[in-house]
Amino acid sequence: MRVPFLDLGRQTACCRGELDAAIARVLDRARYVLDTELESFEREWAAFCGARFAVGAGNGTQALEIALRASGIGPGHEVITSPLTAPFTAQAILGAGAIPVFADVDERTLLLDAGAAEAAVTPRTRAILPVHLYGRVADLDAFADITRRHGLDLVQDACQAHGATLHGRPLTAWSRWVAYSFYPTKNLGALGDGGALITDDAEAAEAARLLRNGGVRGEAISKLPALNSRLDEIQAALLRAKLPHLAEWNERRRQLAAFYAREIGPPVGGMAAEPGSHVYHLYVIREPRREEFQKALAAAGIGAMVHYPCPLHWQAAFGGSPACAGTLPVVERACREIISLPLHPQLEDAEAEQVVNACRNAECGMRSAE
Repeated sequence: MRVPFLDLGRQTACCRGELDAAIARVLDRARYVLDTELESFEREWAAFCGARFAVGAGNGTQALEIALRASGIGPGHEVITSPLTAPFTAQAILGAGAIPVFADVDERTLLLDAGAAEAAVTPRTRAILPVHLYGRVADLDAFADITRRHGLDLVQDACQAHGATLHGRPLTAWSRWVAYSFYPTKNLGALGDGGALITDDAEAAEAARLLRNGGVRGEAISKLPALNSRLDEIQAALLRAKLPHLAEWNERRRQLAAFYAREIGPPVGGMAAEPGSHVYHLYVIREPRREEFQKALAAAGIGAMVHYPCPLHWQAAFGGSPACAGTLPVVERACREIISLPLHPQLEDAEAEQVVNACRNAECGMRSAE
């Protein structure tokens, strides 16, 4: 039996009737942009996240860019973020006209290190953008303190952390902006691209709505430079159909993560002490002989992936190259070792056991070959 890394068809099948009904509602209304499905989803997503407002966007990257631009961040400004994330985090900074500055990650969690971020602050810094990587919430207490003392904005990338909280409180308790992606592989995924911001600030929400819609409010006159980044009615309706399942799906992720932790060892950073602070978008372990380990899993029919093999400060889009090696040693070492195991709500118990057995056999095989 093969165990793919992810099978989105299973999730579609488990709520197919609700998805079909959602699409039918939109087709019957024949209104496809900025209509009632989006308005309803924004209310429901805000309520789920414990926020006052949500603003849909075309994708998570543009949600981040909107947050930065609405904060007055633009050309000549620096935004400090993690080098261990998808490049879209830093692309959002570029999209706002600002400069991404990368600080090293914490050795244990591989999330942006607060001390390293503070050391990277310069007179040009305007914001810190921590990433809640793999579904684990970053050290928001520390980042809120740093940004307060330095007069900076704090913008959260929660594109992998749908439903996560900290100390039992919503993420908006720490900053004005929290951004999400609804890319199909996310804990709450659309059937295409989508994104959103949440905030407790009414003026901020209105600014975000203006920026996502070409600077237009009510009439076809642009009031400011802006984007065309709207979560369409079909995707909003599909997300509304899936949202009632999200809490259950996140709990299934936690159960699978606990099983893996017992049987093959904890993920990067260990199991979260606060269950709500980690939604296990990915189950990532470190393996010094990753290539050999991944090949052994593949031979056993187990799909495993690497998130992410190349740190952002090495990537040409952000002015880097592998010649930068040694500048951020913790993330550079981690990028050689991290590997993600199959974990999603529709993964069956027998498949999880197969993953465990394959990991154990791979480790045994590598030891015997030494």
